[in-house]
Amino acid sequence: MKDRITGSEALMRSLVNEGVDTVFGYPGGSIMPVFDAMYDYRDVFRSVLVRHEQGAVHAAQGYARSSGKVGLCIVTSGPGATNTLTGISDAMLDSTPVVVIAGQVASAVLGTDAFQEIDFVGITQPITKWSYQIRRAEDVAWAVARAFYIAGTGRPGPVVLDFTKDAQTALVDFETAKVDSVRSYIPYPTPSRSAIEEAAALINEAKRPFVLVGQGVELGEAHEELKAFIEKGDIPAARTLMGLSALPSDHPLCVGMLGMHGNYGPNYNTNECDLLIAVGMRFSDRVTGNVKTYAKQAKVIHIDIDHAEINKNVRVDVPIVGDCKEVLPMLTELIDTALHKEWIESFRKLNAIEDEKVTEKALNPGEGALLMGEVARKVSEATGNSAILVTDVGQNQMMSARYFKYTKPHSILTSGGLGTMGYGLPAAIGAKIAMPERDVCLFVGDGGLQMNIQEFGTIMEQGAAVKIILLNNNYLGNVRQWQELFFNHRYSWTPMLNPDYGLIAKGYNIASRLVTERAELDDAIREMLETPGAFLLHVAVKEEANVMPMTPPGATVSEMIFE
Repeated sequence: MKDRITGSEALMRSLVNEGVDTVFGYPGGSIMPVFDAMYDYRDVFRSVLVRHEQGAVHAAQGYARSSGKVGLCIVTSGPGATNTLTGISDAMLDSTPVVVIAGQVASAVLGTDAFQEIDFVGITQPITKWSYQIRRAEDVAWAVARAFYIAGTGRPGPVVLDFTKDAQTALVDFETAKVDSVRSYIPYPTPSRSAIEEAAALINEAKRPFVLVGQGVELGEAHEELKAFIEKGDIPAARTLMGLSALPSDHPLCVGMLGMHGNYGPNYNTNECDLLIAVGMRFSDRVTGNVKTYAKQAKVIHIDIDHAEINKNVRVDVPIVGDCKEVLPMLTELIDTALHKEWIESFRKLNAIEDEKVTEKALNPGEGALLMGEVARKVSEATGNSAILVTDVGQNQMMSARYFKYTKPHSILTSGGLGTMGYGLPAAIGAKIAMPERDVCLFVGDGGLQMNIQEFGTIMEQGAAVKIILLNNNYLGNVRQWQELFFNHRYSWTPMLNPDYGLIAKGYNIASRLVTERAELDDAIREMLETPGAFLLHVAVKEEANVMPMTPPGATVSEMIFE
């Protein structure tokens, strides 16, 4: 006999059916029946009450990116729903699997501008993989199953369910639903055998092949397949910002980070290679620089699960549409065992120039104010280079990403495509909840921390042992850097008058320590990591320091500046 239950109870049972164990959210009028139903599931779901709905989506992103599961947040209608838009957009651009369930006014008053009514489906259709309004309790099980399937398969991304209040309270004869296919949606395209053979032939002919590693390797869990491929072909590999932990930092074929603030060797040699092999990356403008001068001398192979990325930014010679976990072994089987010793050494020589001009000064300044790079490297080493790095956006992001070391997969969470200040703190909470056994180290600037500082309350309530490293230079540092370099030092709206962060942390029962001198840093990091709960390490860093090297806007990737 079927159970006759409310739409809200049907939602709970559907979430259980999808294996949900954590819900990030914020209640309100139009979603109240759902939160009432959730009261009886307190032993099933970990309920995380955030302090702002933007924080709910970012926390769900952190949970998803660190665990590989689909993240979930539930909010109310109107402002509750619209407050999630930044997080949904961020998840779309960074291919993060999250499901956002929002309350909605009753079906009878849709379109009347009822209290807290907004066309949430209309707003979110351009920034989601799927957006759907549930108007009948009978549709709950199917919609939830479809939402989780779409969010978590193929190229992951956000899905929105807009849940009318009458559908939440109506009765339904409940049956579980399973969705494992959607008409016209092909999450895992079958790779073309002829394209793979053509790509293998190019690889075997190449004298200077070069692999660009993107987040797709992480999303596809293709870490071992990537290693087998580059090791057989002896091909140097560089990683995008989003793909930094897809290949360990100490792998002998890892030659650094790509992009505007990446390493000199891989950026310069992009315009020296004769074959570019892009794996699960989208040729972002922050990687290509001036696309008109990008790798024009090279043949290009592009492996991506999303056909929309092929030829979008860079014209390719051999497109391979498919899951890199499937494609890479097929390529590995066909390529020759090779040696490219001189070519690989050229990366080392170029990176040595960067080491001399930038890295040594960033890590071992000797005197003067503390620098972001030395703080990041010391924290990384103190964790055995095994922590999850979460960054906010700005100089703190670039410096920590550059100088952290990565030994495990899924070890960097950052806002890449949207560049969302305020992402870091809630994302770190989500990551720590998902992976309690790992150290989670958040690097954040004084600007970004204040964007979502209210989530200190979530840390306090959840007991989330996030280690927060505040790199405080009293500026909106990245904007200030551009104002220095390209706007004649006109620091318009970038100096910041900051509060007493230690007092704020104390108000939320978060331990903290202020570091102003280099001699204090090692002991402070040790104290932070040994403290059982959350910790705010507030480090006063040099105010007018820049992230170098840098590819100036509009320049080619090989034209990096060092000062």
